[in-house]
Amino acid sequence: MDNMEEKMTFKVINDEGKEVECEVLFTFESDETKKNYIVYTDNTLDEEGNTKVYASIYEPEQDETKLLPIETDKEWKIIETILEELQNEVQGKGSEE
Repeated sequence: MDNMEEKMTFKVINDEGKEVECEVLFTFESDETKKNYIVYTDNTLDEEGNTKVYASIYEPEQDETKLLPIETDKEWKIIETILEELQNEVQGKGSEE
């Protein structure tokens, strides 16, 4: 039996008009904004070698998922805080061994 977690992926059309497969990192609903967010990556790297991560607003109840841009600094701050917490959790697990 295979215990690997199945990765959730979806396809988007990038700025150059090419179809790109993205991997969902996590989704969450903010109690503060009452909106649902999706955080994902296309597994490309930035100039510093870090994996590029994107975030959008989405409506989970809709049949066809539309990703909407995040437009407020407050919303970006919420997402950045969660990403930092997750990163700290991952780094913390590695040092316990």
